[in-house]
Amino acid sequence: MEKKETATHIVKILRDRGFEAYWTGGSVRDSLMGQSPKDYDIATNAKPDEVKKLFPKTVPVGEKFGVLLVVLEGQNFEVATFRTEGVYSDGRRPDSVTFSNAKEDALRRDFTINGLFYDPLSGKLLDYVEGEKDIQAKRIRTIGNPEERFREDKLRLLRAIRFASNLSFEIEPETFRTIQRLAPEIKGVSPERIREELVKIFTRAGAGRGLGLLSESRLLKEILPEVEAMKGVDQPREFHPEGDVFIHTKLMLDKLDHPSVTLAFSCLLHDVGKPLTYEVTDRIRFNQHPEVGAELSEKILARLRFSNEEKERIIACVQNHMRFKEVQKMRPGKLKGLLQRETFLEELELHRIDCLSSHGILENWEFLRKKLGEFSEEDIKPKPFLRGDDLLTLGFTQGPLLGKILTELNDLQLEGTVASKEEALAWVLTHYPTPS
Repeated sequence: MEKKETATHIVKILRDRGFEAYWTGGSVRDSLMGQSPKDYDIATNAKPDEVKKLFPKTVPVGEKFGVLLVVLEGQNFEVATFRTEGVYSDGRRPDSVTFSNAKEDALRRDFTINGLFYDPLSGKLLDYVEGEKDIQAKRIRTIGNPEERFREDKLRLLRAIRFASNLSFEIEPETFRTIQRLAPEIKGVSPERIREELVKIFTRAGAGRGLGLLSESRLLKEILPEVEAMKGVDQPREFHPEGDVFIHTKLMLDKLDHPSVTLAFSCLLHDVGKPLTYEVTDRIRFNQHPEVGAELSEKILARLRFSNEEKERIIACVQNHMRFKEVQKMRPGKLKGLLQRETFLEELELHRIDCLSSHGILENWEFLRKKLGEFSEEDIKPKPFLRGDDLLTLGFTQGPLLGKILTELNDLQLEGTVASKEEALAWVLTHYPTPS
């Protein structure tokens, strides 16, 4: 059974037992926009204990707020009891909830476009907040007083930007002015929640517009001041006719098509080192900006609680993005070493978008695409002649030297200078005498 059919079946089960039940939230919004919802949330006047009795498998994800996951046909559906909410003393969750009816439930939600209910059995839309009108007008507007809605849960400041950029909607003026006024309060939101919203902004449609809205709303300088600092940093026009570093970055984000987190944040941060390395000599220069950018990226990603794997991949892309300009001059071993990097394909796409958002020259990208076709997997990632265990057997100890030797051996093997295990052993013993 498809997810839509299962969601309809859940509504029917609740309705057959005498309860009200509707689809709600993003599924209704997306359907009205002619899109296929990925998830279906259900709102009902059935209380959690009553929902549990009707479905064999439920998960109490927020039972004290009236929210359960119903697991049916191997699929998860959020089923929430209509409620009104008390004060939000922590700026995230209500201190208390009272179970209520559909209208009161709609009035406590964040934005009008998310406050709709739909009856899949009759095809009737319940709209207490003029959400359909705002969808038609492509408008993001809070339900009720903007300041009250944002103070209840300050993450909504970012969610407004996310919806506007992902959906290509405009933010209603009073709502936007309130975001600007309350922007400093986003610092009261946990880094993890901020990160998740930023990921949704930059890995979905409208990423470049999202960056612009973050800056215009004054949220960017609060959560990513290093990126805000790119505004007004001029670049040499012979390489960057498009404008300053911020404009260039925005153009790159506009060219993304459902990218990975690595690629999206590599685009966002690849030039984050330029404001600190800006100097004018014979022309505008940004010496060492990839290295400085990598250091800044590490701090930013740690601050936002990215996983270690994500941090490593993004930092690698930032640090290596200027290496591509030299690829046609590289020795074969160095070139193969570049191609064998774990993040190479993302780095290659970063390079393509970087070029298209500036001078437009794709010669190096085309050269690398050709080389990828010429080299076999064994050419790029040959089985190493020596591994760490072999060096330990020779008397070397764990540490940076071990990695240095293995890296050099890898380069020599890729170049064909060392062609066997015996030659690799001889090279090691000649250049790095065995420790006594």
